[in-house]
Amino acid sequence: MASELIVAKEGPLTRLTLNRPDRGNALNPALVEALIAGLGDASSDGSRIVVLQGAGKSLCSGFDLTNFDDLSDGDLVTRLVRIEVMLQTLHHMPLPTLALAHGRNFGAGADLFCACSQRVTTSDAQFRMPGLSFGVVLGARRLALRVGQDTARDIQNAGRTFSGDEAAQNNFASQTAAAEGWPDLIKTATQDAGVISATATAGLFRATAVDTNACDMADLARSASTPGLSDRIRDYRDSMKRR
Repeated sequence: MASELIVAKEGPLTRLTLNRPDRGNALNPALVEALIAGLGDASSDGSRIVVLQGAGKSLCSGFDLTNFDDLSDGDLVTRLVRIEVMLQTLHHMPLPTLALAHGRNFGAGADLFCACSQRVTTSDAQFRMPGLSFGVVLGARRLALRVGQDTARDIQNAGRTFSGDEAAQNNFASQTAAAEGWPDLIKTATQDAGVISATATAGLFRATAVDTNACDMADLARSASTPGLSDRIRDYRDSMKRR
């Protein structure tokens, strides 16, 4: 059975490839735990940059709803908390993280992209952060850090879907680039990551990070633990199917 996360150490670069192409690389518990472990290893094994990409048609389509009807509210809350742990780990990595997005990247998939320090997308990629449509506050502060308060409110309050081009315009993405140009971007980013020492890089990332972890986790736990989470997600899922 193929690993749901392919980890490749390439000199100073650690490449993490989400490998559930038949599910749009949706985040199931195994993939989330593998990402947490892979990021932890990259923080301490001499890696100077982490590259995240997705096999198949997208980087990450979001929260995996496979077997959703078998999950209790408690199961869903636990899974959302572990996703937030993964996102916080990614956002506070002591080294550059480069996400490469294509296809449809919704919910926690868009949050995954947002949490990286460098964010490259194809022009025609799509992003949406619909958590508030079913009452879950996930990643709102990280989004506001990227795009500003007003744009963050507009994106989430309206459940807006936006393109890669729009993402680059509002700083959700660092830049747009066709997939065939990604190898050159990775090469340049890896070279840049090695200009100063690993200790200096870690100090820089620590000094320039805004730590909202406790507030983010509290908002998620408070919103997700409101009774009826599974019903709210089911209603949202059904409404999207009708569109």
